[in-house]
Amino acid sequence: MRLDKYLKVSRLIKRRTVAAEACGAGKVIVNGKVAKASCDVKPSDIIELTFGEKTVKVQVVSVLEHVRKEDADAMYKAL
Repeated sequence: MRLDKYLKVSRLIKRRTVAAEACGAGKVIVNGKVAKASCDVKPSDIIELTFGEKTVKVQVVSVLEHVRKEDADAMYKAL
């Protein structure tokens, strides 16, 4: 699954366009490398998001196309 879509489906970022912009600005790192929005995400990947002063680091647990809001946090594990 594309990185920007994963960030939206897992609700780490609210909108896919915002996720794509964050990737374009270099604020998203996957497995230690700055990632583009088209980067492929697989289980066990490590994603780091930078929001201003705050950094969020998560590990991908599952990649699902459609998830209910209540189950979205089961797609990743906070590190």
